[in-house]
Amino acid sequence: MARSHQTYSKGEKEKKRLKKREEKQKKKVARKAASKEKGGGIEFAYVDHNGNLTDTPPDPSLKVEIEAEDIILGIPKKEEGDYEEVDPVRKGKVSFFDSSKGFGFIIDTENNEKYFTHVSGLIDEIVENDKVSFELERGKKGLNAVRVKKI
Repeated sequence: MARSHQTYSKGEKEKKRLKKREEKQKKKVARKAASKEKGGGIEFAYVDHNGNLTDTPPDPSLKVEIEAEDIILGIPKKEEGDYEEVDPVRKGKVSFFDSSKGFGFIIDTENNEKYFTHVSGLIDEIVENDKVSFELERGKKGLNAVRVKKI
């Protein structure tokens, strides 16, 4: 039977590979020894009264006691007096209206917000600069003015 022919370069490559592995292992052991000497960073982390991480314990005089019953999870329930009566009917002025295309914009007099209106949401015929009353309804792209009447 024939012997396997191992070339000179294959043997050298294998030696280099083994040597690299040994050096890597030595470096790993040296790093572990160095980290044990230094202490390996912060052993304990504390949170101060502002919520920041620190390596010194916080001052006990700044500690605030909180009862578990005082912690409210979720949205607090509204009392009967908390509800405000909001008039759904708003007043405004027509800033733009194109009757051929069937849409326009109304500026609310209270908050100067501009709302889109469509001809399908009109009760009376309107033109630019008319004073109108309207209600708001959620549309695809925001709030729309509907049930628009001339004042």
